[in-house]
Amino acid sequence: MKKHIVMLPGDGIGPEVMDSAKMVLNTIAEEFSHSFTFESQDIGGIAIDRQGTPLPAETSAACKKADAVLLGAVGGPKWDSNPSHLRPERGLLGIRKELGLFANLRPIKGFEKLLHASPLKEEVVKGSDLLIVRELTGGLYFGTPSERRDNGQSAVDTLFYSRAEIERIVDKAFQCAKQRRGQLTSVDKANVLESSKLWREVVEEKRQQYPDVAVEHVLVDAAAMKLITNPSQFDVIVTENMFGDILSDEASVLTGSLGMLPSASLREDGFGLYEPVHGSAPDIAGKGTANPVAMILSAAMMLRHSFGLNEEANVIEETVESILNGGFHTADIKAAGGQKVGTKEMTQKIIDSIKTRNAANCIMDCYA
Repeated sequence: MKKHIVMLPGDGIGPEVMDSAKMVLNTIAEEFSHSFTFESQDIGGIAIDRQGTPLPAETSAACKKADAVLLGAVGGPKWDSNPSHLRPERGLLGIRKELGLFANLRPIKGFEKLLHASPLKEEVVKGSDLLIVRELTGGLYFGTPSERRDNGQSAVDTLFYSRAEIERIVDKAFQCAKQRRGQLTSVDKANVLESSKLWREVVEEKRQQYPDVAVEHVLVDAAAMKLITNPSQFDVIVTENMFGDILSDEASVLTGSLGMLPSASLREDGFGLYEPVHGSAPDIAGKGTANPVAMILSAAMMLRHSFGLNEEANVIEETVESILNGGFHTADIKAAGGQKVGTKEMTQKIIDSIKTRNAANCIMDCYA
């Protein structure tokens, strides 16, 4: 298989973890006889510094020609005082919109070996394995008008959704639930918001097409509470843009570190942008201590969702878990024994394990 991947390293630790993902993908290509080509483009703060905009036209054009996009991280205090149109985050929001990436998938799993690292009790986190499906191109972040008024003394944002926008994200969530444990939780604020009332109506209509999926409706405030008190009750959660943004970050504490969480932003044809959930962490940029796992797992999601390479994705995910089970961890994870390693060391251990695993499988095949 030949695929062209555009890399958007971005800011802070983005370039470091992106290098790790590229190395792992090159290993997969070698071991499974694929061909991946890579092209790097600017986005976020580095793009502002170099080209005067968080999303250069060259970046957008390259992404539209790619088979998939990998993104590191954007932002940092250097640009915090910039006007809104020159904030690094505008690059991220813009590329999602331009590429039509309407569905954000965030898998959140409580790894057995890392349960101690969560601020929640181990018995609460144990068994947690959920997927948050977030609508990505509508709602408060994109509705108009969105402006300051009365000489800056008042402000307005608009929460807008069309039926079509809701239908496509709900369909995606039902499809994900069918492939998992068959449970879908729809999160809204239907007791207050008209947009949520429409959302709930669409979910009720769509459930008729998926009779093998169990559906429940939960108000967003109750969902926030249940994510902390009983996260293992969830399988797939689907919700609108802002609720999904907040809940997925809340759920990240289940893993004990943002450095463990990948994500995928997809459109209907399977094209996707893949990025770790963590931020740019400028305080540790260049120190070689960043956790590359979320970026590497994001690359695994790319293999699965955009390229249909499920075996290769499974190899990366299972290898990562085996390395964690072996006691190796980066500095962001609270230690409970084991060995602390840096970015390059963690990456190399994953690469070596993939090669060893594949070599062992080849030997077994020869004797089969």
